Amino acid sequence: MRYQTFGRHSGLRISEYVLGTANFGSAPASAGAEGSKAIFDAFVVAGGTTFDVSNIYQNGEAETLLGDLLGRDRDDFVVITKYSGTRSAEARQGTTGNSRRTMARSVEESLRRLKTDHVDVLMPHFPDGVTPVDEIMAGFEDLIRAGKIRYGGLSNFPAWRTASAASRPSSTGTRPLVGIQTEYSLAERSAERELIPMAEAHGLGVVLYSPLAGGLLTGKYRRSEQGRLTTRGITETAERSAVLDTVLTVADEAGTGPVQVALAWLRHRARRARTSLAPIVGPRTTDQLQGYLDALAVELGDDHYRLLDEVSAIRLGTPHDDVAGALAHGIDGDRGLLDPPLVPVI
Repeated sequence: MRYQTFGRHSGLRISEYVLGTANFGSAPASAGAEGSKAIFDAFVVAGGTTFDVSNIYQNGEAETLLGDLLGRDRDDFVVITKYSGTRSAEARQGTTGNSRRTMARSVEESLRRLKTDHVDVLMPHFPDGVTPVDEIMAGFEDLIRAGKIRYGGLSNFPAWRTASAASRPSSTGTRPLVGIQTEYSLAERSAERELIPMAEAHGLGVVLYSPLAGGLLTGKYRRSEQGRLTTRGITETAERSAVLDTVLTVADEAGTGPVQVALAWLRHRARRARTSLAPIVGPRTTDQLQGYLDALAVELGDDHYRLLDEVSAIRLGTPHDDVAGALAHGIDGDRGLLDPPLVPVI
């Protein structure tokens, strides 16, 4: 396991993988208390230090179990938690959303469940459509000054709102916003349109969820196994089918498995990024975790990476396609005379 700072504007060190804890709980399809401990212990032994959780995972049980497992070694670990929603069937207006009020209340509840005096990174889980980013950033600053959180981030926010928050001047001269969380995998590369370039330009770290596309890239749905996609009624499209076919072919040629291929591609993509990209792995068993850890030793050939890039490529759309065409036809004359910036321009 290697380590990186979370973006370019913090010294917060996170592990190459972030352990997702959505399966930490006693629900029928979850890992259970003993299974959660086994996964936690194996991740730590492998060098993992960073954990992703949310107040809605298992109705708060995931935070409770994680808090028990962190124990006296809390300071050795990085905890990212999220707020905004509820799993309660009787949601109330005062307990959901992104407001400063909800943020402060939710943090206090998360701290009690996690049995700690601070979380390292706090993020709204989803935008609520009404709370201005200025209010969210002000809430982060309040909690940072109070010592309740160390940094702020945004999960599932559009790029334009995140860029606005990243550009907001802080009253303390610090940068409370250090990172984002978004879905990204070989089967879902939409983040390349705006989110990842924006994060690179603003120096924000990126935590990537669903690196196996809800299990699609494991090939299990072709074996008629159940999973997150089947419960949501999501079917395999022609494009995703082509991606999976290529993943399985590359795995066969490389003498490894589809999980290792999908994660090796993500690690390769992370090495080419101008900011930190860290996938969240969310195993339900230690065997699944071991499969993710095995990928750390897998390095594919350039031809395989190129093949995976090509089959999973998405159309960026306007204005990206138009700009690419203009640059290809020499919009500024001889492109060979102009070196690109080391960091993307804002």
